[in-house]
Order: sequence, then structure tokens, then C-alpha cells
Amino acid sequence: METVILAVVIAVIVLGALGGLVVGSRRRKSLPAPPPRTPDITAPPAEPHVGDEAETPRDEPRRTIEEVDLPVGQAPVAVEEPPATVEAPEIEIPEPTAGRLVRLRSRLSRSQNALGKGLLTLLSREHLDEETWEEVEDTLLTADVGVQPTQELVEGLRERVKVLGTRTPEELRVLLREELLKLVGTDVDRTVKTEPEDRRPGIVMVVGVNGTGKTTTTGKLARVLVADGRTVVLGAADTFRAAAADQLQTWGERVGAYTVRGPEAGDPASVAFDAVKEGKEMGVDVVLIDTAGRLHTKTGLMDELGKVKRVVEKHAPLDEVLLVLDATTGQNGLVQARVFAEVVDITGIVLTKLDGTAKGGIVVAVQRELGVPVKLVGLGEGADDLAPFEPEAFVDALIGD
Repeated sequence: METVILAVVIAVIVLGALGGLVVGSRRRKSLPAPPPRTPDITAPPAEPHVGDEAETPRDEPRRTIEEVDLPVGQAPVAVEEPPATVEAPEIEIPEPTAGRLVRLRSRLSRSQNALGKGLLTLLSREHLDEETWEEVEDTLLTADVGVQPTQELVEGLRERVKVLGTRTPEELRVLLREELLKLVGTDVDRTVKTEPEDRRPGIVMVVGVNGTGKTTTTGKLARVLVADGRTVVLGAADTFRAAAADQLQTWGERVGAYTVRGPEAGDPASVAFDAVKEGKEMGVDVVLIDTAGRLHTKTGLMDELGKVKRVVEKHAPLDEVLLVLDATTGQNGLVQARVFAEVVDITGIVLTKLDGTAKGGIVVAVQRELGVPVKLVGLGEGADDLAPFEPEAFVDALIGD
């Protein structure tokens, strides 16, 4: 009897549960779908979920809602934002250095041929008396040729004019050209030495006082070397002048040269040491080191330059020490040259702003003073206006056509 009662109870419970499921199902089916919700275009976008990145590729342009007044019922407009891109600086191809001074001859002659024309005018006089020769000397001295070279040139001219007798303009031009070439020197090696036989890289240190165009010259020299097929690392060891490292790095980026720099007011010798180390590790051809021209410390400029030189030579000897001089300073530049030469063994001169002065005789004077050649000249503010010095082209520009 008890078994029958238990069976009936179970049956009732089962039937009740089945009935509830059927009713719930019918109710769900009878509920109407909610109306579509109009998006609020003024509300901020929801925070993305972690899984959203997998659904939207990173390189796809991001879509945003254009926040404009839309007619009722019109969907908002999706606008594509272009992907952000960072453009690498364009690498420039410097113009070849071969014959660069010849190409710049017209610019040089415009400012320099006052010397040549003045001399030719004086020498063309019918009677060359002592007064005329004194004027010749004054013309040469005004052009910063220097006392001793001026005396040599005048003596040579007087002797040859006396022997020549009658003088045509063409003969005078040839005569003057030959005597000027003797002063400038045609048998001197003016190559910037950057290819040591037993190692790489070549190491060049650029020195000079601020205002001569030293950092700019270093950057332009990098272009000269790149134009000749060399690879370059720049060392921004002028850490005491504001923005000097930025300026040098900009020059380097334009031709694909890497720049090693340190903190502002940091140790210049440390930067120079790191630049040579980096150049060796990268296997480049040349390391160019720009140095300070003025220091705001108790240590003198010359002591600091001497330290830079000693530290660099722990890697290898310096192949070149180039002194940058402003040609417009004339004889005052010789005072600077003497001081630098006593400390860092100058091997070559770079004369800048030679296009802006009629005192081209400084080429002769500085070579005589230091016993080292002028190797490069700056003839303008353009990126490729630094040229290897060619005596013949220079003298031709002095004399003019």
C-alpha cells in the first residue's frame, strides 16, 4: 500500500514540472522584441575589451563617429582616420667633390679678384717707379698676404718685369699667376688623411674658436667624405655650447652618418672616446670629432683639447687635426692659429667665409705661420660649399678672367 502511494506522489510532481516548462516556453515566445535603440553620438565611446584587439587588426585604420547634427532616423557616419606614420629623414646625396672649387670659382672670384685686378692695374703702368712698387706692396698687405711673402712676391715681380721689358696684359697675367702660385704652393700634399694603412677608422679632430663655423664645417666635411664614398661617425664633443650636438646630429642625419653625443656640459673627452669606440665597432671609414671652442669652467680650453687628444689616442693616433679659421678675421686669425698649434699639433687648415672677404692672402700667411697647408675652404652657406683647396683654381679666381 505504501509503495502505491509513493508512486502516485512521484507521478504528480513530474506532471507539475512538465506543465511549468510548457507555460514558461509559451510566455517567452509571446514577448515582443524590444525596439532598436538609437545610439547616443554624444556619449563617449566605451572602453575596449581585451578581446577587441583580436577582432580588429592593429594595422587597420581606426573608425570614429563623426559628431554632426544628423536628421532623425539617419545612422551616424563613420570616418576613417589615416594611420599615424613617422617619416624617416630623407638621405641626401652630396655633389661630388672633384672639381668643386672650380665650380665655385665664380663665387670666389666675385669677392677675391679685387686683389688680382689691383695688381694687374698697377703692373700695367708704363713706368713702374718706386711709388708704384710701394702701391703693389700695400695692395698685398691689405689682402693679408703677410710681410715676408709680400716682399718675396714684389722682388720676384720686379726682377721678371725688368727682364721682360715690354709687357702685354696677357704676359702680365701669366707672370702674376706664376708668382702667386709660388707663394701659395703647388707641391704640398693637401689631402685630408682619413685612410690609415694599418687600421680603421681614420680619426679626424676639428678644432677652433666658436664663431668660425667649426661645427658646421664638421658637418660639411662629413658630406665631403660621404660624397667620396666613405662611411662616417660623428662625435659631438662640443658639450658646452647649447644645441651644438643637435646641430651636428642634424648634419649627420642628412647624409646617413651616426652621431655619438653625451649629456649637456658633460665630459668632451668621454664623448670623443665613445665616438671612436663606436666607429670601430660599426666598422666605418672615418670618425669626425667636433670639439668645444669655449668652456664655462675653470679648466682652460687648451687643457681640455689636450685631454681630448690624449684620450682619443688611447684607441689610435689622430690622423688629422684640422683648425677652422674665419678668413674675415685676417691677421687676428693667426693669433688663434699659434695657440692651437702649440697644443694639438695642427695638420691642416680649413678657411671658412672665404667668399665674404677680399683678403684671400690669408691663405699664404697662415700656411707660412704654421708650416701646414690649407686643405679645405668654405665658399658660402650652402651644404656643399666646402671644397678641397686647389691652388690653381684659387689663383685663377684671384686674377680673374
